[in-house]
Amino acid sequence: MSRRPILAGNWKLNLTVRESLELASAVRDKCARHRDVDVVVAPTHLALHAVAQRLADSPVRVAAQNCHWADQGAFTGEISPAHLADAGVAWCIIGHSERRQFFGETDDGVAKKARALHDRGVLPIICVGESLDQRDAGQTLSWVTGQVKAALAELTADEAAVSVVAYEPIWAIGTGRTASPEQAQEVHAAIRATLAELYGRAIADRIRIQYGGSVKPSNVKTLMAQPDIDGALVGGASLTADSFAGIVAHRAED
Repeated sequence: MSRRPILAGNWKLNLTVRESLELASAVRDKCARHRDVDVVVAPTHLALHAVAQRLADSPVRVAAQNCHWADQGAFTGEISPAHLADAGVAWCIIGHSERRQFFGETDDGVAKKARALHDRGVLPIICVGESLDQRDAGQTLSWVTGQVKAALAELTADEAAVSVVAYEPIWAIGTGRTASPEQAQEVHAAIRATLAELYGRAIADRIRIQYGGSVKPSNVKTLMAQPDIDGALVGGASLTADSFAGIVAHRAED
């Protein structure tokens, strides 16, 4: 089945509001001709509304990097799915390994966030991935598929179908190391098989699965050639418009 690729740039804790607007404008201009893919940028929370306004008339969509599952309440420092929807945000990254590692994100919390985002019309990009120790111990597939099952536990089949799963091996994030296309495909295939167990093959074939972990213009084409890799969640290479546009343009010569 042909799935529309989705390329998302996670800007992490980088760029001021002014710098975010400049980069968003450059991405919009450089990626405008690539209408056969979905392009998403994820600035810091402070820049979300401004970037969403800047990109409102373009096909480039905006993602938040995290959220809380509550719409409101005594949760100092958090941002809610209701806030994101009001700001014009289309997507939200949840369960990123940095959130799990440094801020205590749990599988249960990811599931609650996925549920809350759908309730507000914001689509989740649900991150899963293993550590180097887990890979070396042969636990990759059981660990990652367990994360998938937990994260989607509260979603219906139709909601899962329009969500995105992002496989990011922790050992490849920001390290310059990248899983080989074959390693990535093995995990993506296992994720899709798990989705078929949960929702049936027809729904599983609709769900897009991104790869993340040191994706750059020089390796994106070989990764995207794999049958179960439907996009990329890009970190450092998304911080310059030329580099990110090179990733978005991976099909230009196909």
